[in-house]
Amino acid sequence: MTTSRIAFMASGAPAATEALRVLTARYGQVALESADVVVALGGDGFMLQTLHETQRMALPVYGMNCGTIGFLMNAYQPGDLPARLAAAEEAVINPLRMRAVDVDGAVHEALAINEVSLLRAGPQAAKLRVSVDGRVRMDELVCDGALVATPAGSTAYNYSAHGPILPIGADVLALTAMAAFRPRRWRGALIPKGAVVRFEVLEAEKRPVMADADSRGSVRGVASVEVQSEPGVRHRILFDPGHGLEERLINEQFV
Repeated sequence: MTTSRIAFMASGAPAATEALRVLTARYGQVALESADVVVALGGDGFMLQTLHETQRMALPVYGMNCGTIGFLMNAYQPGDLPARLAAAEEAVINPLRMRAVDVDGAVHEALAINEVSLLRAGPQAAKLRVSVDGRVRMDELVCDGALVATPAGSTAYNYSAHGPILPIGADVLALTAMAAFRPRRWRGALIPKGAVVRFEVLEAEKRPVMADADSRGSVRGVASVEVQSEPGVRHRILFDPGHGLEERLINEQFV
């Protein structure tokens, strides 16, 4: 890509704050509304925050790692940034849309780039009924929680819960259980990208469950949660050549 107008955004971490000072002094700073590209300074959490905040602008986002985790980030190097941006490879990902209904009937919607997760919110395990495209696939899943992850998010919470790593171009989502008690050996399923996954919380008063999208704005006391891919939203992420999401996802499986 060709760019000259850069909007820098930084997390509150000291390293990111210092990087913001150095880079804006060298390359200037423009408002988001006038930018060709956004450069996010921080870790993966801040990258997700930046993507959410800029999603209506359709701007590409180039992350530079100033945090502890940087799967979605490029190495921090203050020199030759315009050349790096010009040579960058673009990956386009669609988020998930979560529609959660709480026990009082209120509806909560949110978008998730990595995953939508349900977690028990009390001392007892959650009981969930799982449906895909209106068909009940599991009458009762007893677990600490469950999640639906995108390929981009498959190496995050999903992988920690022993879910599969998905190629970035795969037209599937990962449905993964956390600490499944019954069925004890059930590890999850691969779901077509266009499918609608529905979780119904059984015994919701006795076994409360919370839901969240990318760990943002948790909804407590949910009665049901629907999850599906949102093709109308496109996140554009830039990577240095040879270090794109596809390569990172493959490499992660051989580390």
